[in-house]
Amino acid sequence: MEWIERLNKAVEYIEMNLEDKIDYAEASKIACCSVYHFQRMFSYIAGVTLGEYIRRRKMTKAAFELQRSDIKILELSVKYGYDSPTSFSRAFQSIHKISPSATRNKNIILKTYPKLIFSLSIKGEEELEYYITEKNSFDILGIGKKIEFNMEENFLSIPKFWNENIENEKIKKILEYNKRDRNILGVSLYKNNEIWYYIAVLSDYKNIDGMENHKINESMWAVFKCMQPFSENLQKIYRRFYTEWLPYSGYTYGEIADIEIYPDNDEKSMEVWFSIK
Repeated sequence: MEWIERLNKAVEYIEMNLEDKIDYAEASKIACCSVYHFQRMFSYIAGVTLGEYIRRRKMTKAAFELQRSDIKILELSVKYGYDSPTSFSRAFQSIHKISPSATRNKNIILKTYPKLIFSLSIKGEEELEYYITEKNSFDILGIGKKIEFNMEENFLSIPKFWNENIENEKIKKILEYNKRDRNILGVSLYKNNEIWYYIAVLSDYKNIDGMENHKINESMWAVFKCMQPFSENLQKIYRRFYTEWLPYSGYTYGEIADIEIYPDNDEKSMEVWFSIK
């Protein structure tokens, strides 16, 4: 399929530039999507962040070079784009659990991470319910936190962000400005090459009480129901959207926002909205 071919071409670009600067924007262009979407999609499909994958490939090649040549560690650190032998050694040890200098000893156990090749696999034994809807632009008001492209890390930090703001009663304050319904939103936005996560409500109020206002542009949305327990099943929804639904749907990612809609009651389900086009 075309999307698999684009991903493999982006990986090939990365592979050809392991000894040079890897431009995430160029890799994303090859994959025909934004930097934000490419990193998220890569993380879900590959099961590892883009940055970690690149580090693993560089350290795999570096280990081979140390074993078969007399190259100096300083030279090797420069070759693979590290500012100093110290930063290179730190990255090397994070992968191989030994120092670069020890690599030349006999009977040393090292790790190798081969180049990724994406291919079509058969999945879908479990049904996935959704509906498509269109929505005019709307405003949200809430509090935000910068998050990482590492999805697994975000699934730990975002619940912590919710708990902190439940305890300090900021969420209670946010709900005071919801004039439309009693739902509260978790919104992932891409701005200025960063990802921000907002706990927010639908509201026309502008930047009040230390909260930020954002306009969510008009879009088509793919909406999925998520059942309790939310923290566990939410991860499955995101992963299945990127790996099972989107590649075969005929739609592309809209790059507007991802929105989690939590009901302010004891309902057993919530909704996850993905912008599509």
